[in-house]
Amino acid sequence: MKIKDIVVATVKAPLIVPFKTALRTVQSIENIAVYVHSEHGQIGIGEAAPTAVITGETLGSIRDAIEHYIKPAIVGMDIQEIALVMERMDNSIYQNTSAKAAVDMALYDLLAQLHKTPLYKLLGGYRKALTTDITISVNSIAHMIKDSLSAVERGFQILKVKVGKDPATDIQRVMAIRDAVGKAVTLRVDANQGWTPKEAVRIIRALEDADSNIELVEQPVHYADLTGMQYVTANTLTNILADESVFSAKDALTIIERRAADFINIKLMKTGGIFHAQKICHIAEAHGIACMMGCMLETKISVSAAAHFAASQKNITMIDLDGPSLCLKDPIAGGPIFNNDRITMTDANGIGFSR
Repeated sequence: MKIKDIVVATVKAPLIVPFKTALRTVQSIENIAVYVHSEHGQIGIGEAAPTAVITGETLGSIRDAIEHYIKPAIVGMDIQEIALVMERMDNSIYQNTSAKAAVDMALYDLLAQLHKTPLYKLLGGYRKALTTDITISVNSIAHMIKDSLSAVERGFQILKVKVGKDPATDIQRVMAIRDAVGKAVTLRVDANQGWTPKEAVRIIRALEDADSNIELVEQPVHYADLTGMQYVTANTLTNILADESVFSAKDALTIIERRAADFINIKLMKTGGIFHAQKICHIAEAHGIACMMGCMLETKISVSAAAHFAASQKNITMIDLDGPSLCLKDPIAGGPIFNNDRITMTDANGIGFSR
């Protein structure tokens, strides 16, 4: 099956509430959708999220990378020669990981369609259902309590609490939410690089002393400060999750060798897609490091691809695929079934979108 054409479009989805982190505030999703056409008429679908503060990409740069660099490099190639196709795509342009991820997932969608199987089974088929957390945006304490209670009422039992925008009140934020939702709800804390190493240790230790029972703290310090990550990991009892610090398999190995985190967060927008995400997952598994499957502000299109990958891998033990739960409506029909915190794969071929 050869690649005949690649078409780029825009996909939009309003959010239920504004998404706020230490890095940005977003009112609605506007991403790039990618449609890879095969010579026999099948279509694979992917999506790229422009996250300038993390990947350095914008809507314009993603479109340009796909249309003027990636597309000319791989059109006419055989989809079954997936390693060769990915090498050609990687060599066509430096970085631009979200643009590559959109094309990558569309190619895997086609590959699974070709083999007449759901993508998660083609990739390993470890499980059929996932349980995801949901993000609680950083706001006033009262607002965050309200959002947390609302999420629990919707059936979510794992909350990812955004902090880092105002370190002085982050302890109060987390403890107020813990008191409001009770001990049975799992709390994850995501600082989005918002603390210094000393702030991180002080805050995490205070949460430990207060018996907050936090499952993990995600990316407490700047992504490039691996010495700071080492310091936080070595001086706290709470598990530390590396997110922005890990884009590639090389990054993952560096984090592991330096003992700069306990877990690794894999996101297709960072890795450049499923092909390279598999490498990170396998390296982590070989070193006894569990992984989270995460997402940026993405719609059901790319989150579905991430869900298929997560369902295929034993070493992905934590799920942060709440993008569709944050949107007012889905931009596409089909794919995995998203029912609040439950994500269930179907038996449809490929990623399973209606075409």
